[in-house]
Amino acid sequence: MSRETQANLWYVVLAVLAVLFIQDAFSSAHQTASISYSEFETYAQEGQIATAIIGNQFITGEFSGPVDGKSRYVTALVDPAIAERLEETGVEIVGRIENTFLRDILSWVIPIFIFFAIWMLLFRRFAEKQGMGGFMSIGKSRAKIYVEEETGVRFKDVAGVDEAKTELEEIVAYLRNPDAYGRLGARPPKGVLLVGPPGTGKTLLARAVAGEAGVSFFSISGSEFVEMFVGVGAARVRDLFDQARRSSPAIIFIDELDALGRARSAAQIAGHDEREQTLNQLLTELDGFDSKSGIVLLAATNRPEVLDPALLRAGRFDRQVLVDRPDKIGRIQILRVHLEKITVAEDVDLEKIAAMTTGFSGADLANLVNEAALLATRRGGERVTLDDFSNAVERIVAGLEKRNRVLNQKEREIVAHHEIGHALTALALPGSDPVHKVSIIPRGVGALGYTIQRPTEDRFLMTKEELENKICVLLGGRAAEKLVFSHLSTGASDDLVKATDIARSMVERYAMDDELGHVTYETDRPNFLGQQGPRHREVSEATAQKIDAAVAAIISRAFDRTYSLLEQNESILRKTAANLLEKETLTEEQLRELTKDLKCVSTGTPVAA
Repeated sequence: MSRETQANLWYVVLAVLAVLFIQDAFSSAHQTASISYSEFETYAQEGQIATAIIGNQFITGEFSGPVDGKSRYVTALVDPAIAERLEETGVEIVGRIENTFLRDILSWVIPIFIFFAIWMLLFRRFAEKQGMGGFMSIGKSRAKIYVEEETGVRFKDVAGVDEAKTELEEIVAYLRNPDAYGRLGARPPKGVLLVGPPGTGKTLLARAVAGEAGVSFFSISGSEFVEMFVGVGAARVRDLFDQARRSSPAIIFIDELDALGRARSAAQIAGHDEREQTLNQLLTELDGFDSKSGIVLLAATNRPEVLDPALLRAGRFDRQVLVDRPDKIGRIQILRVHLEKITVAEDVDLEKIAAMTTGFSGADLANLVNEAALLATRRGGERVTLDDFSNAVERIVAGLEKRNRVLNQKEREIVAHHEIGHALTALALPGSDPVHKVSIIPRGVGALGYTIQRPTEDRFLMTKEELENKICVLLGGRAAEKLVFSHLSTGASDDLVKATDIARSMVERYAMDDELGHVTYETDRPNFLGQQGPRHREVSEATAQKIDAAVAAIISRAFDRTYSLLEQNESILRKTAANLLEKETLTEEQLRELTKDLKCVSTGTPVAA
């Protein structure tokens, strides 16, 4: 017998008992006569009173025979002394009978209700702090259900991830027509894992699949399964899949799967029992449902390296779809989708905007379009121009301008020569990204100036020479300070960190040192979040010393090369820095004009020739 059937039976039983109680009370009231005390005395003297029950306030009983069709009576209790004195004067005594039924009931019900309300209030506050959502729903899934018209997302709304959309179109085809899809015996994948960096559109893709297929969409975050009470998460997993089976065909989407499916370990303490039980229940549900039942599980994560291997095996998550940052063509498609929402000038070139935004995700591009529209609104423009997009890129990459941060003249000169050192090194070395803008206006938290390079194309491989040139560009500011002022400052701290990271990766990860050979010494790879934990190098002390020496040698050679290059072009360095001090910002065209006689160290020919 189901829970719903049991609840209905109890409801019927309680309703019948309530009807019988009301009927009995009504019948008893109908047979009882309310009489005055004087009438009671008269009936008693005439012998018409059979029984009398004297209470604190009333006298009740039965007549010896029917009186006016009534068999019972009730009258108010009167003090005998007062009754005698009143009877001597001939006054009729009438007692007022009060109905205290409601008051008696409320005297029992109200205290119970107050205590119950206080208990519920305290428990609810405790439950909200723990994220349980209420006593009766502690084991219920809190998945949000979207029907077709509520998702509002189709594949046309998702741009820049054509390969991922192609993979997911199979899911849509199956959900629309399961019989035709399985005519050759093929079955759809039980689970599809969307893997990629943050902001690339994994959740948007999942909602687009539900919108295209027109089925129920269950969306929940992995962290919502895990609670402080052991067994709650597992109950929510069961409830979620039960809801999906009742709404089949349906899509279950679990966002941030790494919060739920982190790899188990024998060394874990007992505090992780709840998460392990939840993960075990999810694995059981994945094994227990048939893919032909019309349920497809989608999940998203940006940390696939921490997931449990049992979760990723075939038969559970059969397919992993990479949703990576878009390339240049993808960025143009994404920009075209977002530009439909704002008023854009006719001369805005999407190619140029896409070239300025290498490495941006879909969310970054959406933010860029919004920032450009805000800048155009702030300046009072009628349309969003290309300059607004350029300024928005600078704001996102370098931070907000801080014109109220006043530097003294000596510091401004150091910053100007530092930034021009970066720019001249990038212009003089072959294969470097073109310099888009140089400025000595402070931005962000600690940047006193900035040099923006804009790549002309997406790059997926880099040679040893290109990495060395990149280190030279990073050291160009420090080399310019030493050349012009004959001293070093703290302004190059961030440049040195980035240059050292590149040099260490060249030695440890890419095996680009001749002495150490073609051996990698780094086992930890950076994840999609762009973060990397502490380095664990299982090498001998002698090898570690060789690695450190090789990194230092790469940095030293790059600095000497950069210093020599700037020394040969010192006059151009000083002239361009003076121009930057005057204008505070130099554009790409202005730099090209000022550095047309720049010479490269290796060839001695003008770079701009």
